Amino acid sequence: MLASRLMSDPDDVIVIGGGAAGLMCALTAGSRGRRVRVIELANRVGKKILMSGGGRCNFTNTGTSAANFISANPHFCKSALARFRPQQFIDLVERHGIAYHEKELGQLFCDESAKLIVRMLLDECAAADVRIDTSCTVERVQPIEGGFLVDTALGRVRAPALVVATGGLSIPSMGASGFGFELARQFGHSVLPTRAGLVPLTLSGKHQERFEGLSGVALPVSAQCNGQRFDNFLLITHRGVSGPAILQISSYWQPGDDLRLDLLPQADAFETLKRLQAQRPAAELRTVLAELLPKRFAERLCEVWFESRPIKQFNDPELRAIAAQLKDWPLIASGTEGYRTAEVTLGGVDTDELSSTTMQSKRVPGLYFIGEVVDVTGWLGGYNFQWAWASGHAAGMAV
Repeated sequence: MLASRLMSDPDDVIVIGGGAAGLMCALTAGSRGRRVRVIELANRVGKKILMSGGGRCNFTNTGTSAANFISANPHFCKSALARFRPQQFIDLVERHGIAYHEKELGQLFCDESAKLIVRMLLDECAAADVRIDTSCTVERVQPIEGGFLVDTALGRVRAPALVVATGGLSIPSMGASGFGFELARQFGHSVLPTRAGLVPLTLSGKHQERFEGLSGVALPVSAQCNGQRFDNFLLITHRGVSGPAILQISSYWQPGDDLRLDLLPQADAFETLKRLQAQRPAAELRTVLAELLPKRFAERLCEVWFESRPIKQFNDPELRAIAAQLKDWPLIASGTEGYRTAEVTLGGVDTDELSSTTMQSKRVPGLYFIGEVVDVTGWLGGYNFQWAWASGHAAGMAV
């Protein structure tokens, strides 16, 4: 894309990976006068940016804090996040005249297209004379005296600083691979176990059969697992359940863990049922529940779990039992849809072996890891992009 220097020309910084973190690192380092080369396997940079947020890119979250991230070391992300805050990225967006809006809970989206965010990053890279090589595979990386030698499909390059910004394993159709993890291990780094995060959950056997025919039904719930709780929508799918509440809790759930749903998160279920019993005593339970939940879902509850008869026939203990189940519904998931549809990868390069200030390896001088390849994973809602910007900025200021 940006090819102002030959492959044989020396570089100060080589960034492997042209995603959000890699581009932020490149433009930051380039603006400091560093000669930066970005090497991207795909035929274009920023593919995950382009697909994010339904094509409108949820580029940050105004409420970002360390509490919104999962890591073996929950304190690691604090330094980078403190030194590049959401407002700094918003300022960049505004300087480029990109219109945006807040959807909910501090989530900022482009009014038009995610393409504008990629174009902004490329324009900033161009202004900083960053070279970007796309459709460029990395065949070998070697440490040499004073830096690194990288053999690519386009030739051999060298630089004193190497930044690994290859992302995680999520959405392999976008070119995701384990290359960054392999590179980390090559240089003696520990990689914590990885798994899919922010991912739909699958149901099987009778648990799936009970929801058969309800695909597309959505309802607000509170999902709870391992001490975490997320209030948002659940969506029933052909394979199981999805929606923001499920994607959020999936990062804290593993097979066998107890997962509970509050199907009436904004209501006192017993008092609500008592009120409706007084108002409409002759109405069947399924009809009453259909006022509180999607009709098809309410009907299925009464087909499988609750006996539907006129609500006046239910005594208080029976109504309390129904209310208790609605407020504490066990969801027995069998697994996840995996990396194919996961938005992020949990786990990654062990943060104990990185500087939280610069993202530089404590083992190999001049080697940096940023973005999703690191064991820092954000919640749904723009947090992972903010980590990409912050960690990329931290490395870009240090190289």
